Amino acid sequence: MKHLVIGTAGHVDHGKTCLTKALTGVDTDRLKEEHKRGITIEIGFAQLTLPNGQTASIVDVPGHEKLIRNMLVGATGIDVVLLVVAADEGFMPQTREHLDILTLLNVKNGIIVLTKSDMADSEWLEAVMEDTRENVKGSFLENAPMIPVSAYTGAGIDELKNAIVTMVEASPSRPSDRPFRLPVDRAFSIKGFGTVVTGTLVDGTVQTGDTVMIYPEGRQARVRELQNHDTKQNEVEAGMRVAMNLSGIDRKELSRGCTVAAPDSMLLSRQIAVHLQMTKDSPYKVKNSSTVHFYEGTQEKVCKVRLLGTDELGPGESDYAVLTFKEAVTARNFDRFIIRFFSPMTTVGGGVILDMKTKRLKREDPRTLERLGRLASDTDERVWQMVDDANMALIREDELISVSGLAASGVRASLERLVKSGKAVCIRGGYVTKGALDALWVKAEELLRSYHEQQSLTDGIQLGELREKLFSSAPKTADAVLNYFAQQGKLSLNGSSASLAGFQSGFTPEQEQMREELEKYYRDCGFEAPLNTEAAEHFGDRVKLYRQVASRMLRDGTLTALNTQYVVHSEYCQKALDTFLGMFDNSDTATLGDFRTKIGVSRKYAQQFLDYFDSRRISKLVGDSRVLLKPKG
Repeated sequence: MKHLVIGTAGHVDHGKTCLTKALTGVDTDRLKEEHKRGITIEIGFAQLTLPNGQTASIVDVPGHEKLIRNMLVGATGIDVVLLVVAADEGFMPQTREHLDILTLLNVKNGIIVLTKSDMADSEWLEAVMEDTRENVKGSFLENAPMIPVSAYTGAGIDELKNAIVTMVEASPSRPSDRPFRLPVDRAFSIKGFGTVVTGTLVDGTVQTGDTVMIYPEGRQARVRELQNHDTKQNEVEAGMRVAMNLSGIDRKELSRGCTVAAPDSMLLSRQIAVHLQMTKDSPYKVKNSSTVHFYEGTQEKVCKVRLLGTDELGPGESDYAVLTFKEAVTARNFDRFIIRFFSPMTTVGGGVILDMKTKRLKREDPRTLERLGRLASDTDERVWQMVDDANMALIREDELISVSGLAASGVRASLERLVKSGKAVCIRGGYVTKGALDALWVKAEELLRSYHEQQSLTDGIQLGELREKLFSSAPKTADAVLNYFAQQGKLSLNGSSASLAGFQSGFTPEQEQMREELEKYYRDCGFEAPLNTEAAEHFGDRVKLYRQVASRMLRDGTLTALNTQYVVHSEYCQKALDTFLGMFDNSDTATLGDFRTKIGVSRKYAQQFLDYFDSRRISKLVGDSRVLLKPKG
């Protein structure tokens, strides 16, 4: 079933509460002071049953200018608005302010209701209708139905209900695949039940027994019971008015402005990037460094405005800005907000949150403005920019859903389109923009090419070094990206090293000359393997070249390291092994003395060979003799 919230809006004493009662039978003025003064002070809620059997929540909000903050709380989550204009008075200042607020909150559907129509003659009513049409021109209500009603006589109420049915049927359902959240508009205790919060569930679904998190405190609690308009529910969905009984948290830890949401689904920040839109008839300008009151959901904060593209904003103008708070604000990217001056108390603008975790941004910087422009655009552009912001972290679909506040289905569809168009690439379930990936490859190719030029005898750079130089900000994704480059035929992974695809290590003329000298040197040494330090001294000021070439000859098998100190030509190593194995033709053991005699070297050199054979598990020392660990052949 579709769940929607219908809100009333309009000037004080224009009949919003009486209209709500006429529609629902419920008097939403629940405070003594409200009855005494005849105006709505607090927000009120009632269930509306429509002629087609559809139910909806109706929200009655205050109209008095001094109670706009409560109106803003009530406006949270409104799907359809009833803009109330008293037929005996016409369009008034608070009517305009409410309309501005609703526009800034991106409410798109509504009906204009002319209350107290029984108190106006036909000529005056016609004039009020014409004036109201003029005042809503250019807004989302420009072509909205306009219905005269009387809450006292009942005239027009049935027509209004039918119009609401049409409006509700045409309105889209709230996405249920976002992580749930409930901005708290009331918190209280009930004896025998404990802590209760109420609010409009703006996103997702929640069930009895679910674990929830209270923001901004970060405290967890459990849902003990759920109600929708005094009816117990096991599950509630986005668009429903909800009373939530919580266990594991004290009433004193909750208040209006808190948010109950899925664990780790909300963002907290003292600095956010936004797109700020001034109302077209704002009587005041917002200047760079202006202090304003910020409203989002049910929370109210004070912040300072830092404009990024200009020095001041006048009526109807817009700019990107950074809002800085003394206390952390709780929200999701792409949430709507309102800003007001409190001296004088006036709504001047609002907009959309673009980046809850923004860093300090440069003013009048083209790159910054371009990035924010993408975040302020359609879903595909937003998702692309968030993927680009993540760079090589390979942000996953569930992470995008969590940080964006966008519907899961919308994020999923955008990612599919971005991959299909070639703007993004999916690597092991994580996403990166094609531009970021190409830029990384340019850097990787340059690094590998430079390494190959300097280390032409090695098979490639060590993977640890490559990871450190290319993925310092996202080390966990290094192997996935390198494997992707390998699959694309850009590089080769060789065990613990990487090289450009097609790279073949080889000798320069200078290195080839050293290779020939080394081979002759070690051949001349024969079985008497020199110490590495002796070999280095032999080649004098060419020691660096010697080490490069010797290292390559060890890898290609021309030389053999008996241990960390001694190197021998591999042919002599094989001759020594053949001689050693031959000693077992007629005996089960071989001694050091017999072996040194056969190869004609001193004990020192013979010992190096025998230890090497032991390290290769060819033989083992037993007493003073060696035995084979495996049969010959």
